[in-house]
Amino acid sequence: MKIIVLSIFVSVFCVKSIYPLHMDELVMPQESIDFVNQSQDLWTASSSWVGEMTIAEAMQYTHTQIKPSTFKEYDWGLILNFLTIPQGFDSRNQWPKCIHPIQSQGKCSSSWAFAASEVLSDLFCIASKGSTNIVLSAQYIISCDYMNDGCTGGYADLAWEFMANGVPTSSCIPYYGQTTYCPSTCSNGLEMTLYYPSMMYTYIGQTAIQAAILMNGPVQSTFMVYQDFMSYSGGIYTHVTGAYLGNLSVKIIGWGSQNGFNYWICANSLGSSWGLNGFFFIAFGQCGIDSQAISGVPQI
Repeated sequence: MKIIVLSIFVSVFCVKSIYPLHMDELVMPQESIDFVNQSQDLWTASSSWVGEMTIAEAMQYTHTQIKPSTFKEYDWGLILNFLTIPQGFDSRNQWPKCIHPIQSQGKCSSSWAFAASEVLSDLFCIASKGSTNIVLSAQYIISCDYMNDGCTGGYADLAWEFMANGVPTSSCIPYYGQTTYCPSTCSNGLEMTLYYPSMMYTYIGQTAIQAAILMNGPVQSTFMVYQDFMSYSGGIYTHVTGAYLGNLSVKIIGWGSQNGFNYWICANSLGSSWGLNGFFFIAFGQCGIDSQAISGVPQI
């Protein structure tokens, strides 16, 4: 009963804080971690990654912005009437060679670029049945997408609009963790090979997002982040305590269900030492995670 009541409570009250933040305070002091672990059983908080991180330091990651997508909502027609959505699905099992390793954005608020480039990378591999197995350059998007703001934040749909002009691989333009000049050649001086999405779509709601992942592969979603999320180490995340810090954009790769709680399986860009080796589970409906998602069709 404790879990059910808490989950309902946080689903309703996952809203922006009206209280001022004290930037030099710890984002998750030990008493807050203890409170999370003692007040519910869905997920576990830990100091192993967050350590002595201050609120100001945590907010270096969370400047991705949320707005309604400019892309057309995908028209499923009658497909959803005949498509069976399984109780659980994990892209890592369905396409094990195409879901690329967790990356780290460092102290650069570039999750908007990482999630976009990672989703498109995975989709190229899936659509080509493994023949185009590449990791696209988040750094190129950060440095060259002038509609967004590099390491100070950006929008997911604008990142996809930029990628429609072509993106090189990360071996061509590696990650530097800062907003650099926009390169015209690879870092070794060679000519760039660019990869494009031919179409981009918005998916609204849980069923549409599930169908998109099931049929095509991962999608990108941006959600609201609170102090407690930074201390996540396992389980199904629901907001328990702490103020709103900003937003993160992530790759949704699947979903599952445990004890009646449905959750999304997501890949973060905080490195493999965070969460579940860089991945996390978050309850359906939490903090806008499934309000809308974005994906595209790779141009093979």
